[in-house]
This record gives sequence, structure tokens and C-alpha cells, in this order.
Amino acid sequence: MPSNLNPLGALPARFRRERVLIVGCGDVGVRVAGLLAPRLRVMALTSSRGRVPALRAQHITPLVGNLDERATLRRLAGLATRVVHLAPPPGDNPAWRTDLFGRSTGTRTHVLRIPGIYAPDREGGTPRARLLKGTAVLTPQDDVYTNHIHADDLARACAAALWRGKPQRVTNASDDTQMHMGEYFDFAAGLYGLPKPPRVPRSTAQEQLPLMLLSFMSESRRLENTRLKQELRLRLKYPTVVQGLQAG
Repeated sequence: MPSNLNPLGALPARFRRERVLIVGCGDVGVRVAGLLAPRLRVMALTSSRGRVPALRAQHITPLVGNLDERATLRRLAGLATRVVHLAPPPGDNPAWRTDLFGRSTGTRTHVLRIPGIYAPDREGGTPRARLLKGTAVLTPQDDVYTNHIHADDLARACAAALWRGKPQRVTNASDDTQMHMGEYFDFAAGLYGLPKPPRVPRSTAQEQLPLMLLSFMSESRRLENTRLKQELRLRLKYPTVVQGLQAG
């Protein structure tokens, strides 16, 4: 007999299977769905009706709604047993920063801190286009560390966090790469048979580089991924960006 002690136990059998809702089902979301769909019911929130056929073709149940229009989200209540939230947070909503771990609602939340996502089969997922433009990077003495994760490994990390992620916890979803940004582009240039990017000192970079690119060059961090490997028990398919780009 079903047990009321289990929130799924008292439901009809067709409702007992875990139901996952993906919010922000772009490239990574579709990869996550591909991992989960064979054994779970996967739904995805989309604001575009034009994406409905493509999502269905991926064995994903599309739900049309807009995060900026609360009334369109009411039907989502109770539909999913687990949620993968990949949509970027609104920049003007401080609640995302003050209540990121669901403390005010008691929601069990596990946050993946994501660095630069790459993949040869991802739109804009390699440095090729930037190399073709000849965009400069910093000189070695001014260069910064950059962190990466292959889109497939990120999808696997999202799936692992659904089941193994500790509540109210943050995990760096980064690979093992220890590489400066300039080294990364120099390697990619050699891989694609393109010229290495020019080098500029930080003192003149503001005059030559886009503001968005400069923002990435303002920090130099090497992310620790011990939790990813030990707590989520994820074995990276592409431990370094060199291996990931070469595999493409």
C-alpha cells in the first residue's frame, strides 16, 4: 500500500515518477534533458512558442511562460519534483543575491558556480571567431587565469546536483585547467591553424578592447573543484580545455 510518509507514495503510479522542470532550456538545458529524459519526465519552460516543436523533438514537454510575467507561471506550481534553473538572474532584482539559497522559503537548493562554457558543437563555443577577428589578449605579465567547463560536463554536473547536491551549498563547476587566458588562445590558434592573438599591456587595454572583454580580464581566479568530484562524484569527461577542444 502507498505510504503517506512518502510525498510521492500516495499518488497514482503515473505521478510517482520524478518530474524535472528546466528553466532556461538553451544549449546546456537540452544537454541536461538528454541525460534525464530516458528515465524521467522532463519539462522545460520557454517564453517562445516557436521553440515548442524543437523541444518536443528532444522528448521534452514544453511549458510556455515568461519569468517576467508572473501570471504565466501559476500553472507551474506543483508540476515538478525537482527544478534545474539555468536562466540568468535579472540584474535589477537584489533578491537573487540575498536569498540565492532559498532560505526564506525552506527550499533545498544547490548552486553551481559556472565559469566559461565551451564546446565545439555549441554556438560560439570555441575561440575560433575571436581569433579570426584578431582580438588582442593581455601580455604575459598582465595576463589572468581563466576557468572553463565543457558543456557536456556542465550538463552532467547539473544532473548530479539534482540527486547528490547538498542543500544550501555552492559548488564550482569547473574543470582541472590551470591556464592563463593568453595561453588558452595561443593553444586554440595552433589547433585551428590561425595566427596567435596580439598581446597588449593592461595600461592600454581599455583603448583597444571591448568593455565586456575587459570585465573578464579584471579578475584572476583559479577555481577549486573538489566538491564537484567528491560530493557530486562527477568524473569529468574532459578534465582540461585542451582535451575538450582537441576532441572536437
